[in-house]
This record gives sequence, structure tokens and C-alpha cells, in this order.
Amino acid sequence: MSQATAIFTNVGERTNVTGSARFKRLIMEGDYETALEVAREQVESGAQVIDINMDEAMLDSKAAMVKFLNLIASEPEISRVPIMVDSSKWDVIEAGLKCIQGKAIVNSISLKEGIEPFVRQAKIIKRFGAAVVVMAFDEKGQAETADRKFDICERSYRILVDELGFPPEDIIFDPNIFAVATGIEEHDNYAVEFIEGTRRIKKHLPYCKISGGVSNVSFSFRGNNPVREAIHSVFLYHAIQAGMDMGIVNAGQLAVYDDIPEELRNAVEDVILNRDAGAGERLVELAPKYSGMAQAEKVEDLEWRSWPVAKRLEHALVKGITEYIDEDTEACRLSFAKPIEVIEGPLMDGMNVVGDLFGAGKMFLPQVVKSARVMKRAVAYLDPYIQAEKQGGSSAGKIVMATVKGDVHDIGKNIVGVVLQCNNYEVIDLGVMVPAEKILQTAIDTNADIIGLSGLITPSLDEMVHVAKEMKRRGFELPLLIGGATTSKAHTAVKIEPQYDKGVVYVNNASRAVGVVSSLLSKTQKQPFLERVKEEYVVVRDQQARKKPRTKPVSIEKARDNALALDWKNYTPPVPTKLGITEFRDVPIRTLRKYIDWTPFFMTWSLAGKYPRILSDEIVGEEATQLFNDANTMLETLEKDGSLQPLGVIGLFPANRVGDDIEVYTDESRTERLELACHLRQQTEKTDFANYCLSDFVAPRGTPDYLGAFAVTGGLEEDALADVFEQQQDDYNKIMVKAVADRLAEAFAEYLHEQVRKVYWGYAKDETLSNEELIRENYQGIRPAPGYPACPEHTEKQKIWDLLDVESRIGMKLTSSYAMWPGAAVSGWYFSHPDSKYFAVASIQQDQVKDYATRANLSLAEAERWLSPNLGYEPDA
Repeated sequence: MSQATAIFTNVGERTNVTGSARFKRLIMEGDYETALEVAREQVESGAQVIDINMDEAMLDSKAAMVKFLNLIASEPEISRVPIMVDSSKWDVIEAGLKCIQGKAIVNSISLKEGIEPFVRQAKIIKRFGAAVVVMAFDEKGQAETADRKFDICERSYRILVDELGFPPEDIIFDPNIFAVATGIEEHDNYAVEFIEGTRRIKKHLPYCKISGGVSNVSFSFRGNNPVREAIHSVFLYHAIQAGMDMGIVNAGQLAVYDDIPEELRNAVEDVILNRDAGAGERLVELAPKYSGMAQAEKVEDLEWRSWPVAKRLEHALVKGITEYIDEDTEACRLSFAKPIEVIEGPLMDGMNVVGDLFGAGKMFLPQVVKSARVMKRAVAYLDPYIQAEKQGGSSAGKIVMATVKGDVHDIGKNIVGVVLQCNNYEVIDLGVMVPAEKILQTAIDTNADIIGLSGLITPSLDEMVHVAKEMKRRGFELPLLIGGATTSKAHTAVKIEPQYDKGVVYVNNASRAVGVVSSLLSKTQKQPFLERVKEEYVVVRDQQARKKPRTKPVSIEKARDNALALDWKNYTPPVPTKLGITEFRDVPIRTLRKYIDWTPFFMTWSLAGKYPRILSDEIVGEEATQLFNDANTMLETLEKDGSLQPLGVIGLFPANRVGDDIEVYTDESRTERLELACHLRQQTEKTDFANYCLSDFVAPRGTPDYLGAFAVTGGLEEDALADVFEQQQDDYNKIMVKAVADRLAEAFAEYLHEQVRKVYWGYAKDETLSNEELIRENYQGIRPAPGYPACPEHTEKQKIWDLLDVESRIGMKLTSSYAMWPGAAVSGWYFSHPDSKYFAVASIQQDQVKDYATRANLSLAEAERWLSPNLGYEPDA
């Protein structure tokens, strides 16, 4: 059974004038627009942090940093990842901190100039709420040995944490990576010193992170990229195991550890681990052989069919091959006394290999799901024999999992379940919209070891709190796992964990699930693990309590005084070509495929990278291509047999703004109101911008204007199709059909919006945009959805349902928590004004919530419940 390793964070280094000739040239020439493309390319290539450095003698570094960061702030594809502001000049760092939205990382500070400047700089960083890279560098110089690395980092840690109250989880130590195999004997142990120093720092300095410039380790082999990539891969393999969390490394140019030729890998491993005095010389002699190395194509052959049957089963599991599984399972059954021994022996041995490879980052999620399909087929083949002998097998533990009441989304939960099953855990999946009583009673009836809750929409967060309270009230002792798109460590720590004291653990992705569950079910590890989690949550709660808003709140009256003032006197709103409701039942899948944004599809499968570049990525490209081909094969099948039918409905209505609301009328007389769409206004102090509200984009009474609404689904048959695959023990295609349906729903929403702009509303008849331009939203108008940042209140979906008569027209439904069924669904409003834009309402105050509750016909308690993620105050109990 494998323990999942820590997730390694890639820091992109190409936006650094000292490390990228191209970026330096662009900045020196003042071509900031193209320089932004460099940043965007890094994010698309998988960088999870981007390091920005403007330290160039012929450059006004401070001005360049400020200008570039301000430009990034308006680029959502870049600013969605954290920014590391990197400079040796403190005034540049401080100027950069003033520009960065969200949490920044400072690179770097150290004790090299003594304690006083170190403390002064740390206080400023703390005030900005930023994290900081601390170099292992003091008054005596850079640390080279593990002892010096630890001593300097411990001294820095004590000053920061004990004296300044700096959050330890915001400290990132860089213990210095130096080049190996330089021909100088004193350098031979540099990689070992870093690895050992990292291990000691992580053990003795709680919550800190470890980073480093990985390319330094291979500097003596510059010019030989294949060897450098191999050195980086081997070094990271060992450094990550020791506790390295992040590093400056080009993820797109990193060799896969297992794909490095054995001869080269062994030679590099000898150097990195300093196994003997001649290791460096041997690698230098070997390096020219691999200077032009190219990955040989892997040719699938059937040699493995001649292997012993247990090895054949292992190979089939690792490679996800189902063609021969019945034949090999039967051969194995005949060689064992009891059929259950096949499961507990060779099949679980093979799945343990899968679990170990996934935990070590050597297999990707789609491959693991395919492995589970092979395992389920084998178990299904053996099941009649097992039942005939009434045998019972053993598992590593039993987990009850469910998507909570009111929520229908389960792709993430299904993936976690598959990963756990691959590690010999029994998963009892109760499905979606499961009430607390059923979850808890099932846990009792099945004698479960753990309960896992999942949810995607914000109301699910409250339902998870309710489940935790019920577990405490009923005296449960089982650990509770929390996961899903809207969940977070902060919400778990602040809202859920205080309600249940027997262990609540937030699991942010499938790769962590096995390690968490393994710790919770270990007699020796459970208590220490839960104590660490409790300590982490205490820190998180303390941080949340001390967190101050980056901008101060204002009253709703002041916010309205700063509303967006559009020039309605000199603008005539476009009149729709066709008013009223239009249904879409016959749009073929082949039409919608042209509108698919594939990047989120790969994210569903935990593959990082932007389409189409991900298909040629050196690390995940092969698997991404196979996944892409499988998805398109499924789309062709669904279209050919008509088993999934996308459906949609739109409506365009006369409308006008009334305060922060929008009145929707039955006809052009505008005397009878059909619906009142209630919206929220940004309520923080703004100096250069308006306090936006969606109603600002609609003309006030007296100027005829219009509002649109829509609802689409990838197909009502989604769940039934997934159920068929589940009955066939095919988790891969069960997850695939839901992921594909989800992409079709989003594509349908994009297609309908284009039809509205060009035909039904007709305000952009001549629009000609590529799919990439559509994905970037380079068009006039917006389609915000209830539950999302611009209109975060979920009950507003009911108004769309009532306006369009959605359920009777196309069969889509709303749950008690206003989740849309089926899960592959999108709904929202249409705005046409050329200045309309997406924004986040963010934090709101009680005066607006009370006002909104009255307008939306909700009680204050209901409004606070639905708006809980946006509340800038603590509601009365």
C-alpha cells in the first residue's frame, strides 16, 4: 500500500531578466504585451507560481516591476497563480508587494547583512500578508553543509516565528542547491547536503516549506540538455522524498524518472547520492553518448504474454489492459486453492504496484482509473466462484462516501473512490444528494472506518457542517473527510472541525486521499496525524480571525453612490430580433464539439497544462493524447447512437433597472412584471473603479432595454449512461462520460451565447471569432451564472427556471439546494451592453444583506445562509 507523496509546486522562471534572454530583450525593448505572453505560457505549461525578476543594470527595475505587475493584474489567466516578486533590491520588492493582488511570495531575505535588516524586512512582508523565501545565508556566507543549512534556517525560523509572530506556513526556506560533478572534490557531496539539510529542516521546523533553484545542480553539464534533465529528475526524486515542496524548474523540460535509460540513471544517481569518488568522472565520460538522446518510441508487443500469470496480471493492471483479463484470471484461479486468494494475492500485489507508482508520481490519474477497470473486471469474473464458496475477503478499511444533500456533482468523488479502491480500501459510494441520516446510518450498518463528504456548490458547505454536528450528537467516533470544489482548508478549520472532535480532515485532491486514509487507519499513526491536523487548524483559525480585509468595507449607501454610471443618453440598447422563449432540442454533438474548451477536461483528470500544448508535453503528453482520443471516440459514439441528447432553452425579455434589481416584463408595454432579478453590489472602498452591480449594465426605466436568460444540459441521459458503465465495472468510462457531458454543456452554453449575439438578439451580427477567442471571451456582452462571483446567490436560479419554464420544457431540475440536475448543466443571464464585464461581488456587509433579503423575499437567516461565503461579518447565532 502506498503513501501519497507531497505535491511538488513548480515555480516558473522565464519571467526573469537574469535567466531568460527572450524576456530580458522584451522588457528592455518595452514590449510588455509580448512579455505577458511569456508569463502566460509558463502558467499554461504547468507553472503554479511565477517568479518575476527585473534586476538589470540598464533597467529601472522598480518601474519595470510595477508596470509588469499592474499589467498582470488585468490578465486572469496569469493572475490566477501566485506571484513571486524576486529582487536583490529591497525597494523593488516593496514596490512590487503594493501591486500584487492576493497572496504574494517574496524572494528573498536572509541574515547575510545581520539581524536588523532581516527583522525590518520581515515585518513589512508580514504586514502585506505575503509568504517569504529565506535563504540559508548568514553573516559568514552561504551554507554548504547540512549542519550549516539547518543552523541558519533554525535561527531564521526562531526570529520570524517566536519573535515576530510570522506564520510558519508562510516561510519557504531555500537551503542552497549547488552544482555537483564539477571536478572539485569539495563539491561532490553538495546534493546530499541539500537533501539531508531538507530532511532536518522539515522534521524540526514545523509547517515551513522548502524550495530551491533546481537547475543549479546540473550547471557543470550546461549545453547537454538531456543529461541536465536527467540530473534534475533524479535530484528531485530524492529531494521531494526528503521534503522539498517547491522549486524553480521547467516542468516541460524534465525527464520522467522511469524513462531515463538505466545506464544514465544509475550514473546520475551515483553522482547525486555521492556513492563513490569516481562517480563524477564516470558521468562526464558517459554524457556525450546522451547529448542527442531522444526518447525512443515505445512499441507495444505481446512478449509479456509469455510471462508467469501473476506477472501478466500485474502488467495488465499497470498498463490498463482488459483484453486478456478473463483468461489470465481463470489461469490464476486454477493455480490457487480458493478464488479469494487470487484477489488477496496477485491482484492486490499488482494494485499495490499501481498505488506505489501513483504515490511516487510515476503514474497519472487516468492510468490509475484504467487500472481499476482491470481490477473490477477480474473481481467480477471471480465473484460467482467466491459466492459459491461463500468466502469473504479482507480489505485495508471501509469508507462510506457521498455527495451531500442538495448536490448532484460527483466526478471528483468518483475519482477519489477509484484511487482508494486501487489501494485495497472498500468504498461504499452512496451517490449524490444523500441526506445526513442515510450517510450516518450506512456507516453504522456497514461498520465503516471513515466517512467522506463531497460537494461542489456553496450550500453544500452548510450541509457538511450539519453532518458534522449530527455525528457529534449521535456519538460517532469515525474520522470525517471533507472534499470538493468549493471546500477549503480554511472552511474546514473554521466551520466544520469545531463541530466534531473525533477527527475532521480536508483532502484537496485524489493524490492525497490514500496517504490521509492510511494514516487514519493506522494504529500508530492515527493519533499523531490527527494531532498535527488539529494544530494546523488552530493556526488556520487564528489566521482567519486576525485576517483584515485588503480594502475596507463601506456602507451600501456609499457603495451605491459609487455605482457604475453608464451614458444612457447617448446609447441605445439593441432590440432583440426575437423576443420570448426558444427551445433547442436538435443541436448535434458534432456542432457543439467545435465549441469545446478542452483545458478543464484535462484538469478533471489531474493533468496540468493547456490544450493543445498539453498533448505534446514531455511529461504528460502521451497520457493526455490517449485521454483526448478516448474522449473524442466517446463523443463519436454518443453522436452516432443518439444516447446523449444536449438540450437548451433561452429567453429574451424587455427589462429595466430599478436600483440594484432588474425588472423583467411580459411585453414592450413594460406595465406587467414577470420577474424581479435581485443583484448584489460590491461593498468595499474603491478609488479608481466603481462599485459594480450587474443591474448597472441595464438601462433605468425610461430607456427600453432587455435581459436574457438560458439553461442548457449536456443531456438528461448522463447519469443513466454512467450507471451502465458502472454495471460493467468500467470506472474509466463512467467518469469519462460525465466529463464529456460536462464539456458538452459548457460548449452548448458557448454556442447558444454566440447564437444570441448574432441571431436572436442580433447585436453582433458580423461577429467572427475563433474558438480560442470565444474561450477568452473576446465578445460583446456577458453571461453570468447564479452561484458565481458576480451573482453569488443560488436561489436566483429559480427565477431563471420560472422565466423559461425550464423543467417542463427540457427536463432540467433544481435540487433543494439549487444545484442543477443533471450535473452537466449551465444556466445564467445574458447582458448585451458593450461595457458589461465579469467581476466578483466579494465581501458584503449586514446592511446590504438585510436590504437584499427584503428585495428577494427571503428571511435574514435565509439570505445569510445562501450568502455565507460572501459575508464580511459573523451572523448572530
